[in-house]
Amino acid sequence: MKKTKIAILGATGYTALELMKLLLRHEAAEIVALTSRQEDRPVCLVHPSLTGRLDLPLENLTPEQVADRAECVFSCLPHTATAAVAPALLQRGVKVIDFGADYRLNSAEVFRKWYGVEHPDAGRLGHVPYGLPELFREKIRGASLVANPGCYPTSSILPLTPLIKAGMIEPEDIIIDSKSGVSGAGRKPSLKNLYPECNEAISAYAVGTHRHLPEIEQVIGAGSGKKVSVFFTPHLTPMDRGILTTTYSKVTGEVAEEEALEELRRFYAGEPFVQVVDALPSTKDVIYTNRCHITVRRVGARLLTISVIDNLIKGASGAAVQNFNILFDYPETTALL
Repeated sequence: MKKTKIAILGATGYTALELMKLLLRHEAAEIVALTSRQEDRPVCLVHPSLTGRLDLPLENLTPEQVADRAECVFSCLPHTATAAVAPALLQRGVKVIDFGADYRLNSAEVFRKWYGVEHPDAGRLGHVPYGLPELFREKIRGASLVANPGCYPTSSILPLTPLIKAGMIEPEDIIIDSKSGVSGAGRKPSLKNLYPECNEAISAYAVGTHRHLPEIEQVIGAGSGKKVSVFFTPHLTPMDRGILTTTYSKVTGEVAEEEALEELRRFYAGEPFVQVVDALPSTKDVIYTNRCHITVRRVGARLLTISVIDNLIKGASGAAVQNFNILFDYPETTALL
């Protein structure tokens, strides 16, 4: 079998490590280049779990050097860094899957407001498919650049979009409460992520200011065809990985709990990575998998959804491999089941 040659930009973080583990299981993927601006040693010395599996060097490569080796680039670079190199890669015919937020938003003005900088490649905004296959599979197919979703947005968009689209809940005044493991903050050291600070503690952060808020509103709106407004509060939870998201929405009428469950089952019928469950899901049900488990409860005048994902896999690297499989016409579940 001919293998697709892959480069990973910014290969020292947690999502890059999960990506490499998945691609090493992929029968049609060949990792040929890994980049880092800080490290210049074999990747297995940065990620010891790769010892005996992958010993490629970490290199500081130009986009042209990357394009000479690879057919597909997974970019795990910081925000705006992908947009600075993507045009050169795309011009050379390389397909790009961006883990960051550079191409998720449709408006340069909105990007400037939430990220505090001018967009380096603003002309492409609004023309890049959002990499959530369950909603945008056909737009992803045949694309050259894909915006991989954020982890919090994935856990919010999947349960809410079908219910809004079906007219079962109001698209405004939606409350989203999310709790994430510490790996969601990345590998860069910070005070709040130190063990004595976060162990045996749970805390809210970025209240009303989290950068995933406009992404959530935009994508649910695109998926449901309705203008959406949400109140989103993330929390840091003392666990390594996983996200549990609870949403609270006003019902539009006499919508029964079972009706909402049936609508979700209908919407996601045949989707290999979304399971609608009767019991209240736990993050342990889905960690180390590319799955999302969703359930619904009717409480008074509100409909509650509860969803769980692994923030590093379905919230990042697993979704990226799903998108890779679609882009290169491999079975979508390859390396993910």
